Amino acid sequence: MRHRIFVFVLALLVGLAGAEAKSMRIVALGDSLTAGYGVLSQDAFPDRLEAALVKRGHDVDIVNAGVSGDTVADGLARLDWALADGADGVIVELGANDMLRGHDPSLVRESLDELLSRINETGAPVLLAGMRAAPNLGVVYGARYDPIFPDLAEKHGALLYPFFLEGVAGNASLNQADGMHPNAAGVDIIVERILPSVEALIERIKGKG
Repeated sequence: MRHRIFVFVLALLVGLAGAEAKSMRIVALGDSLTAGYGVLSQDAFPDRLEAALVKRGHDVDIVNAGVSGDTVADGLARLDWALADGADGVIVELGANDMLRGHDPSLVRESLDELLSRINETGAPVLLAGMRAAPNLGVVYGARYDPIFPDLAEKHGALLYPFFLEGVAGNASLNQADGMHPNAAGVDIIVERILPSVEALIERIKGKG
């Protein structure tokens, strides 16, 4: 009888240890800026972010759910697939392709609103990475597009990182030849700047436990 109790307790402790050892799973849902267009896989944003977080003592798994060319509507369409294996938290980086294609900001807002609503239904906290309209699209377009991200972050209670390409956009030395996608050095700048916001997301996830 004592032997059985000992085995049961041992199994329970092993199970608890396994549960505690499970890494925090954060899904990075985005476009080519997340997917790592033009750089080695280990230099893509999710990989570099995970490495930086682990270096700071966080046990996390940053899942690369970036697809080059995706619009917000595309991200919404594949959301269930992206979150199929579960997510403790989600980083949303979408909207750049909508802007570059001149999509109606009202439609972008509508799709992003629905996307954030559906993530909220899963209970996973969100960090929304914003984007800004290119100057060549004009002041009127920018005035309609730029507020989408802070407005919806506030509406859905998401954390906001105002501009994903902060410190990188417009700097030729940090971008690839196309001038739009960061090179490995540019990705490192993005990671360095967004890191405090991701750590705030981690704290929010822990607060749900």
